[in-house]
Amino acid sequence: MRHAKGYRRLNRTHEHRKALWANMAGSLIEHEQIKTTLPKAKELRPIIEKMITLAKRGDLHARRQANAQLKQDQYVSKLFDILGPRYKDRQGGYVRVLKAGFRYGDMAPMAIIEFVDRDVDAKGKADHARTAAEDAADA
Repeated sequence: MRHAKGYRRLNRTHEHRKALWANMAGSLIEHEQIKTTLPKAKELRPIIEKMITLAKRGDLHARRQANAQLKQDQYVSKLFDILGPRYKDRQGGYVRVLKAGFRYGDMAPMAIIEFVDRDVDAKGKADHARTAAEDAADA
């Protein structure tokens, strides 16, 4: 019987899964689209949907709850300042999971998880800014 087995363990300990979801949710908030394996994407969807719901609430307690799960202030600030107001009138369904074939090395099913009304320019924007800052520091 499968009672009370409502999530995928993904061959990880509880602490490893918790860190995995914090990192993946932060990456999704930063880039608004990421590519990962299909089971991870399907498990990330309810986590990120709850984060957006917290951002729509927008109060201090919601911000502290999001900060406890995301662990980094830059992700929390983007979540509450940009993504929360963007989805204020939407009743749910903030992200979509698209199947993206199979990985070459081990034939793992891949997926793209993205926000529904995403900003196309957000993907890689932080990486470009980071490399530009490093280049300016080196010069």
